[in-house]
Order: sequence, then structure tokens, then C-alpha cells
Amino acid sequence: MAKIEEIDQNFKETQVETHDDVIFYSCLQEPFQIYGLLLPESAGSSFLRIPARVAEGINQDVAALNHNTAGGRVRFRTNSPYIAIRAKMDFIYRASHITLTGSAGFDLYYDEGKGMIYAGTFIPPYDLSSTFNSLLELDSVSEREIMINFPLYSGVQSLEIGLQSGSTVNIGREYQYKTPVVYYGSSITQGGCASRPGNAYQSILSRKLDCDYINLGFSGSAKGEDLMADYIAGLPMSVFVYDYDHNAPEVRHLSNTHERMFLRIREQNPELPVIMVSRPKVRLSEAEKQRLEIIETTFQNALKRGDHHVYFIDGSKLLLKFGGDGGTVDNCHPNDLGFMCMAEGIGAVLKEALLTA
Repeated sequence: MAKIEEIDQNFKETQVETHDDVIFYSCLQEPFQIYGLLLPESAGSSFLRIPARVAEGINQDVAALNHNTAGGRVRFRTNSPYIAIRAKMDFIYRASHITLTGSAGFDLYYDEGKGMIYAGTFIPPYDLSSTFNSLLELDSVSEREIMINFPLYSGVQSLEIGLQSGSTVNIGREYQYKTPVVYYGSSITQGGCASRPGNAYQSILSRKLDCDYINLGFSGSAKGEDLMADYIAGLPMSVFVYDYDHNAPEVRHLSNTHERMFLRIREQNPELPVIMVSRPKVRLSEAEKQRLEIIETTFQNALKRGDHHVYFIDGSKLLLKFGGDGGTVDNCHPNDLGFMCMAEGIGAVLKEALLTA
């Protein structure tokens, strides 16, 4: 049987080899700016989201997932008529319920003065094992802001950006909210199962509200540990959003850690806006309802102490706008529609919180 890419040309990957005037630059050199990631410490190492020693001290799974580049971005300005990438991957994550463009792909947005517009996805080949090249043509040759999102569920050792020889390349515009929003939570926070990185809800909100952010979603491994709370407490952040309901092994674990985590962070950040979110699931079991009550209790107790920098979002209502059932791939992980619903629900609260930050 013929391959689909042989039948439909739209399924082909765009190869850099079709352009002989491309010049590659390391994304680590000026004027490129990396957001949401720690830079590789040495040749052969990879981008991380938190320091390796911190991740290793929390648990082995966080240490492994720390190499996933969820929330990573590179920004710059150029008038190149195309943008190419050459990515050397640390490892490739594949799963039956997330697309390869979501787990291992990069996507690109540009801004010519009217807000970020999706230009396309750097689609990894199906048999990707280490390095891949890809290229996207742009509509014009005017200088524009460029943002490339890193993969949600794979590791990246290096990223080179290809521009047409002779093109301008300059530093990108800063975010309106320069101090990042920090998100902590489960696989949903990490971006599972968006079809591409730009459709994770934090990425949607970053574009909509023009705010920097850090994604500390650790699939199956966010359990509200003290070491993680203390690390987060020391980060510069404009708002803290946390939702690790799904990863607490049992109701008692959530009860023992949720308010404790909040208080450890609040101790070092007395006026930090904190948004507490429960799992984005429409129909809850009795145990899941208990979890929601635990999270709301943390919120209510803060209010009783006179804390006016806290917000609570009932996650069971986030996906209702479009009926609820169409918002996930497996009754747990949001698809793109689910993440848009989350962005709308959380975004309304985040917008208010940012104004007070």
C-alpha cells in the first residue's frame, strides 16, 4: 500500500536541503533568547527545567522528566523568508495517545505587530531517532518577531536556527509581564496531550496575556514534595498556579501535602498571587469530590487568615463550555479543545491575578 505522504503531499516533512542559502545559528548565541529552560551545562548535556541536583533530590521520575522541554521557547526578530531548525534530540517520547508533533515537535509563531500568529509546525519524521531538520516558509520578508516552542515530552541537546543568508537577526521583544508565571502540576500541566506545543494551555495564555512562564508539570510525578515547594518558593514569579490533584497517590496524600505546599511557598512570598486548580474532569467520583474539597479548603483557610492573594478554580467546570466530553483523549488528558477550555477558564483568573502582581 502507498504511504500517505506519497498520496497527499501535505503530509510530507519540509526538508532544509531544498534551500541552499540557509545559514544555521546556535540558539544559545546572541541575539536569540531562551525562555522557560535552563541551558545545557556542557557539550552533550541537554536543556533542563530545574537544576539537576534539585530534581534528583525530589524523586527519580522528576529527574527523568526534567529533561522534557515543556514550556521552552526561543525568541528573536528576523526578516528571513523562511525559518529552519536543526534539532539534536536527547531522547524521543512516543505514546499511543499523544501525537509526535506534540511530544517531539517544535512549532513557530510570528508577530508583525498584531499579536502572535501560528505559522506552522516543524514536524519530526515518524522514524526520528536523534537529529532532524525542518523548514517553514513565511508569507513576507518584513522583519517580524519569531517564537519557536520546544517539544512537550522529549529532550533536546541542541537547537540550531536556520535563516536565509543576508537576513537580519535581532533580539526579540520582551514580554509585557517579564517575571514568569510558574505552573506546577501533573501531565496535564506538562501539556499532555496537546497536538503541538503551542496548544498547551500555558502557551495559549502566554500569547494572549503576553506573559513569560515556566512549566513545572511532571507527568505522574508531581506530589507536592517539600523540596519542590522550597525550590519553587525561591523562584522569581509573578503568579503561581498549581494543580497536582491527579498525581497525589491517594486522598490522604493530597490532604497531607496541598496546604502544606501552599504555606511553604507563602512563607517566602507573602503577597504572591496563588491560583489553586482541581483536576479538569467533568464527572467526579466520590473520592475525586473529596480531593476537590481538600483543595478548596486550602483556599478557604487562606481567606480566613486574611490572605487576599489567593484564587480557587473548580477544575470540573473548565471543560463544560463545549459539553465536556469532547475535551479529552482518554477522560483525563485534554486534547486541543480541552486545553483551549482550560486557557479560557484559568486565563480569566490569571488576568486578574497579573494585574495585582
